[in-house]
Amino acid sequence: MAPGVEGSIPFGHPTPPLSAGRSWLLPAAAALVTLAVFSPALLNGFVWDDELNLLANPDYRGLGWHQLRTAFSTVRGGQWIPATWISFGIDYAIWGMRPAGYHLTSLVLHAANAALFYLVVLQLLERVELTPTAVRAGATTAAVFFALHPLRVESVAWITERRDVLSGLFVLLAVFGYLRACEGEALARRRWLAASAGCYVVALASKSIAATLPAVLLVLDVYPLRRLSADWRGWRTSEARRVLIEKLFYAVPAAVVTIVALRAIHRELTPAGSLPVAARVALAVYNVASYVWRTLLPVSLSPLYELPERIDPLAPRFIVSALVVVAITVVLLIARRRGPSALVVWIAYIVMLLPVSGVFHTGYQITTDRYSYLPCLGFAVLVGAGVAVLVRAATEHRVRPVMAQAAVCVVALWLTALGALTWTQVHAWRSDLSLWLTALDADPDCAVCRANLGVALFNLGQPGPAAIELERALTLRPDSLARLEGRLGLALLRSGRPVEAAAHFERVLAQDPTNVVILADLGSALADQGKLREAAGTLERAVASAPRMATARYRLARTYAALGDLEAARAQYVALRALDPGLARQLPPEITR
Repeated sequence: MAPGVEGSIPFGHPTPPLSAGRSWLLPAAAALVTLAVFSPALLNGFVWDDELNLLANPDYRGLGWHQLRTAFSTVRGGQWIPATWISFGIDYAIWGMRPAGYHLTSLVLHAANAALFYLVVLQLLERVELTPTAVRAGATTAAVFFALHPLRVESVAWITERRDVLSGLFVLLAVFGYLRACEGEALARRRWLAASAGCYVVALASKSIAATLPAVLLVLDVYPLRRLSADWRGWRTSEARRVLIEKLFYAVPAAVVTIVALRAIHRELTPAGSLPVAARVALAVYNVASYVWRTLLPVSLSPLYELPERIDPLAPRFIVSALVVVAITVVLLIARRRGPSALVVWIAYIVMLLPVSGVFHTGYQITTDRYSYLPCLGFAVLVGAGVAVLVRAATEHRVRPVMAQAAVCVVALWLTALGALTWTQVHAWRSDLSLWLTALDADPDCAVCRANLGVALFNLGQPGPAAIELERALTLRPDSLARLEGRLGLALLRSGRPVEAAAHFERVLAQDPTNVVILADLGSALADQGKLREAAGTLERAVASAPRMATARYRLARTYAALGDLEAARAQYVALRALDPGLARQLPPEITR
């Protein structure tokens, strides 16, 4: 696709550079293709953690002082992301709670990243001995490969992951400004460097994974910028010291945000007892290998790749991953003089992936697609560089035109296939139901995925199927998913199985006697079994503990009425009418008279 931008001109005939007036066409085309492929996201709703972060969170809604103060002081899910919260506040000011508007913002940001990445790759390839045609072809291919890859879907189609595309935008702006600063005169260099550092601060405020950028810039200073020697002993010159001092503009805010991020996430981290050091190392190596594999073959993608109950570092998948990582590293080190770009990409990839590789582990996942957004940028650069080298070889007659054209067709088909897979994957994020059905297609034994599917079915008013999925989830992971006992009990109660429901409620109360919600649910289950006296006593305890729980008072009023105590039932009706008039009106007439 990319080299065919100038398709009417055959290989072997050099093409002049695009005029300044048309230099925007290729990045604009990359952005438009990205918009088209991801456009089904505009029909998607709020899914998964969107309920917690957006639907049940009024604090971000707007751009007033309260919202701005909350954006900088809030830590949700271990994330300190004030710039991302402000972007959500802008969305709310424009769109209210219509999900299409939020999706549109994320999609536009990702399309802008495609165009901006083209400009970054263009600058990188211009520092290599390539023709203008080859440089443009390579930059276009890299931008399209990055933007259309199915691994990007989670970051773009899930509103909560706005932090990926927003931080990506400002990281790319920071890199673009840094590259411009490297080639400018003194005054221009300072201006570009200041702009780059400013963008970097916003990137850090969007997502803390950007803290690895200073190390990546050092790698770029070695190659292709050649501002630093590959031998660190050559960094003692005055020029090298100036290059290193420049990094303070990035390293200082990165250090501050890293401290803030670690303080924010420490409560979310998987305990050392559950995941010892050896397991974390195995997990990190597995992640390094897995993103390489999924970049090459992005099939059976899932919103959640479940963490095993126990990680055995000597298990085959971890041993194979370690062998793959070691083999790639050794090969690239041996070939570093002939192909330094591949080693540079590999180092940058590992550096950027390290914070989310599993060393600092949170959640139920062993890996996740969204963590690839920034670390895998380098792979797209390599693909683009490969196309650029091919185009240069063709224009210099070192490759037969028919072979070059065949190779271009293969690349075009590959990019088209990636776009088709992405189009399909975007549809998976349409709703919670479609999301978790897709996850179970990828891994039928994923207990958390089954639990989430059960919750989605329950929310859709299908308690019977929900109970089936929740039971399966608890069978797969009885210990780690014990918190679902109450949800399963409620699904069983709603599907007409009060005896089984009561057993689950009692198990919850045995662990948490103060859980008033479960106590009220148990009272309902007892009432549905006809154990009215026992139900009344249980519901009375719930009302005494939580006088403002309207549902408990409603069920207690009905239970009193069934026992023939209309006076007590009417007393509950009077209290309920003050709490929830709509629910009070649903009581039978003999109580509400």
